[in-house]
Amino acid sequence: MDMRRVTWIALGALIVGLLVGAALASGKVSSPSTTNAIVSVVEPVGTLWINAVRMTIIPLVISMLIAAVGSSDSLQSLGRLGGSAVFFFIAMMCAVALYTALLTPLLLGGLAIDPQAAASLRETASAGSQQVATTVRGMGGISQRLIELVPPNPFRAAADGTMLPLIVFAVIFGAALSRIPAELRETPIRFFRAVSEAMLMVIRWVFVAAPIGVLALAIVVGARLGYTAVAAVGYYTGVFALLMIGIAIAVYLVAITIGKVPLRRFAAAVGPAQVIALGSRSSSAALPSMIDGARDVPRLPPQIVSFILPMAVAVFRISVPVSFILGGMFLAKLYGVELDGGDIGILAVLSVLLSFTVPPVPSGSLFMMAPVFADVGIPVEGVAILLAIDVIPDVLKTTTIVTAHMASAVVVARVAGPATAEPIRA
Repeated sequence: MDMRRVTWIALGALIVGLLVGAALASGKVSSPSTTNAIVSVVEPVGTLWINAVRMTIIPLVISMLIAAVGSSDSLQSLGRLGGSAVFFFIAMMCAVALYTALLTPLLLGGLAIDPQAAASLRETASAGSQQVATTVRGMGGISQRLIELVPPNPFRAAADGTMLPLIVFAVIFGAALSRIPAELRETPIRFFRAVSEAMLMVIRWVFVAAPIGVLALAIVVGARLGYTAVAAVGYYTGVFALLMIGIAIAVYLVAITIGKVPLRRFAAAVGPAQVIALGSRSSSAALPSMIDGARDVPRLPPQIVSFILPMAVAVFRISVPVSFILGGMFLAKLYGVELDGGDIGILAVLSVLLSFTVPPVPSGSLFMMAPVFADVGIPVEGVAILLAIDVIPDVLKTTTIVTAHMASAVVVARVAGPATAEPIRA
């Protein structure tokens, strides 16, 4: 089945699912008990599809990285690719942080928190604060997360689904393979290439079922969207959407102008991954589709596809400054906390630094905010408020993140890719 056709069908399923879910949530078409029964039946379908996507991620990423690094005759070339990617990530994150810090005070200027809405949101925060605190404690401090970059047990890291330590292990293992005699490394390299090709075939099978999975997920999301504090939440969501649209446009412009990829070609490459991101709220779940799109549409070099895209998924989350700065200022208004320019600057700087340690899961950056908010006087339990209203913002974040991942691949391919890379045509 044509993947582009599946993409459009899945997008229609997303819209239909959200509308059906919203109608169920309104109570006009069914009673609450009936709605809960429908959600309990539909939700496992969406979860099953997401699990099918996620089961390919670790073997795909590890096999592609080991094959790419291990088959390279020059680690210097991979170092050049990695350095170019890191420079691109940091430059984009700093630009987004500055953009958000300048625009957010203006965009939030018209927000007036209704007392009843504030009370409702505070109640939500009180109910969820204990769960947020427990999650934050379980994540450990920054030093602990840095220590865990080198996994003492790679198999345990794989079982836990911790992507970045696995990538570190795969790069080290692949580098070691590249240094042994060619006759010894040929067999493991062919093995890992076969694994990656098999995983890509599984991904194509799973993607055919995307409309069903996305429909189920969208119905659940729509059914769980409430009308609590609609004015405040709507304002926050609208501002978030405006900021993310600006970032998405900038990402497309970067891919077109620096990456030299025609707009239609770039959109065709990233489209399937965007649909997965819309439905799953997970950039990791969209990685297989990104890899497929990068290989088949702009035909990026294998080193770029195998090395840069997994690296981007592990560390590059272009939306984090928006979550930190906008989320912090929104909660400051809610709780009556005055933030000066220095406080906003702290949020901006830390959003860039901490973005590289955010786990690739839905709303992952929100848990990283708690200690930062505490430093500037924002109640930590406010993070639970952002979690409660993060459904729509997280869809926008994940879709933009996936677009930025693809842009990073085409830019690095253009700036530092292999000299033999074929030109990208319209």
